[in-house]
Amino acid sequence: MFCPKCIIHDSPTGGELRRLPLAGSPRQYPPYPAGIAAAATALRPYVLPLTPTERHDIPKMGDKTLSFVEKSYEFAEANPSLCPSFINMTEFQVDMRDATGLRVVGNAALQLYEEINDTEMLSGSEAFQASLGFYNNVKLLAAQDVPGAKAVFEELKKRFHRPKRGQAEPD
Repeated sequence: MFCPKCIIHDSPTGGELRRLPLAGSPRQYPPYPAGIAAAATALRPYVLPLTPTERHDIPKMGDKTLSFVEKSYEFAEANPSLCPSFINMTEFQVDMRDATGLRVVGNAALQLYEEINDTEMLSGSEAFQASLGFYNNVKLLAAQDVPGAKAVFEELKKRFHRPKRGQAEPD
């Protein structure tokens, strides 16, 4: 199968070996520091890193709790006489705005992270498949005593070495 934007050909297992589009040689990526660093700089005043203990100890607002918190805020705002004196409504309002606003930003960042992670995984998988094809070819050539193939095969086969039971892993 051929795609003008992609290298796609059948693998020995019958599936597509390459799905990623080619974008020049070598591939040109958007400048990481400019985009990600600019977003991090813009968000820095609004984010507060937590220690692992703090992350563990604080009550968390997930999707189920969000509705409860929104309703509580609306009721507290509409019924100030029901609001206890220890709740500062101005701070409550800021916390609500930040929680809901950062949720949107966080979801977008999470989606981008997952897409980058998926692409990294796919690229790694495709590079590994190409490496396996090369390895199997070198293995065949080494068995046929093709010059240079045995040394390459001996080095690459270390990846697949499994110690026998009770035998220590070599260094």
